[in-house]
Amino acid sequence: MKSKRLTAQLSSDYFEAAQKLRPSRSRRRIIAYVESYDDVFFWRSLFSLYENDKRYFEVMLPTRRNLSKGKKSVLMNIINNNAGEYLLACVDADYDYLLDQATKMSQDVNNNPYVLHTYAYAIENLQCYAPSLHDVCVMVTLNDSQIFNFEEYLKLYSKAVFPLFVWSIWFYSKNKNNHFTIADFNKVIEPGRFHLKDPMMTIENVRHKVKNRIQLLAKQNPDVTEKELNETEQNIRAHGVTPETTYLYIQGHHLFDNVVIPVLAKVCDRLVTDREHEIRQKAIHGTQMRNELSCYSHSTADIITMLRRNTGYRSSEQFQRLCHDLEDILSHKHKESNGNSQTT
Repeated sequence: MKSKRLTAQLSSDYFEAAQKLRPSRSRRRIIAYVESYDDVFFWRSLFSLYENDKRYFEVMLPTRRNLSKGKKSVLMNIINNNAGEYLLACVDADYDYLLDQATKMSQDVNNNPYVLHTYAYAIENLQCYAPSLHDVCVMVTLNDSQIFNFEEYLKLYSKAVFPLFVWSIWFYSKNKNNHFTIADFNKVIEPGRFHLKDPMMTIENVRHKVKNRIQLLAKQNPDVTEKELNETEQNIRAHGVTPETTYLYIQGHHLFDNVVIPVLAKVCDRLVTDREHEIRQKAIHGTQMRNELSCYSHSTADIITMLRRNTGYRSSEQFQRLCHDLEDILSHKHKESNGNSQTT
């Protein structure tokens, strides 16, 4: 009898434990549609901050019926399925955030309270948030020596490209982007070869190219007035863009691949070399040196992987604004605001 009671107890304990392993059905599920697989980790990192015993989020692509992806697919799915507290759209801001009501997509991004956007051009821009890049180097190299000022470099780069950025936004706001596309803009602001010993050479190269292209654009578009450009600049400044932070609003893939990665590669190579030199200098004998170098080599990480997993942007103004938008949805503040405006 004792054996049977023990067996029954163990069986009961097993099923009770198994039940606890299953998701709680008492928590409400909030579905969040994202543009692509690459976006899942970013949005999961955000939503994890707001999960509790009453709610949880499920991040997924726009539809389970096929493999459709992208911003348009996310927004159309939201519109067709009546977005609300249990159905959110999560997209890159792109230029839409800065264009206000200029296009249909910019209207959807800026007006729908259930559409969350990055405020920066894309997730990649936030992953390249300047104050966090030294930490990325540490994750890659396990060397905390600060040999390069990422914040100052990206500040100078941003100031160099800002005047041409204003022109780019003007063309898109007037639906004349075929005259000067984002691809055209990216080609001009391409930094080119980066030298760790002389980073200002890269900045000066960008400044020179920007100046030349602005002169050409002014010649090709004589009807564009200084007043129009000033109004465009004031508008984008009102959205949080400054000459020092322009890098957060240019195309994310371009920033990630062509501006930040080349610099990170040079800095990380130097940090790894310095660490290996230190090991060689301090090793007592050859065997210890080889073992230590092998151990260190296996401990370093891939730059692109670490940059994509970087969450140091959480202290940025852009991410804080995104958090505020989500908090408004969860606390129903947007409903109260809509209700008050309708009443008055």
